[in-house]
Amino acid sequence: MSNTIAYLTSRTNFLQVTPDIPITKQRNPEKYDIPEVFEANKKELVADLMTKAKQVEYLIKSLPEPEPEEAQAKRLAALEEEMQVANADYIRAVNRAKDLHAQVKEALLKVLIDTDADTLTATSQRIPAHIIGVELLPYFTPAS
Repeated sequence: MSNTIAYLTSRTNFLQVTPDIPITKQRNPEKYDIPEVFEANKKELVADLMTKAKQVEYLIKSLPEPEPEEAQAKRLAALEEEMQVANADYIRAVNRAKDLHAQVKEALLKVLIDTDADTLTATSQRIPAHIIGVELLPYFTPAS
């Protein structure tokens, strides 16, 4: 629509509106449209404006009715309560995941320690730190 307005203002010649005010500037004939084309472009702009006005009117009518402040406050309070419940559920789930992670880690360490301790005793060799990991070093004592 702004392109149409810019086009209309740049593609028209200056016309004298009243005899008291003379025309002081003229455009070259190749720079402006003939009157029939100019009128058609004006009609197109008017049609565009009418379409946009109807679209805006439709959107305004489609908006929900404003609810009273009391109802809105109650709805927001209910949403706040739901959010607190969901947040508590999330925290419980995260804590449960942490507990399960700790249990799995403990079980894996126990299996690894038992298996590697047997290997150490049998071979009388120390397991390299890069294989065991720093966390496991306190569990192993070299076979004497």
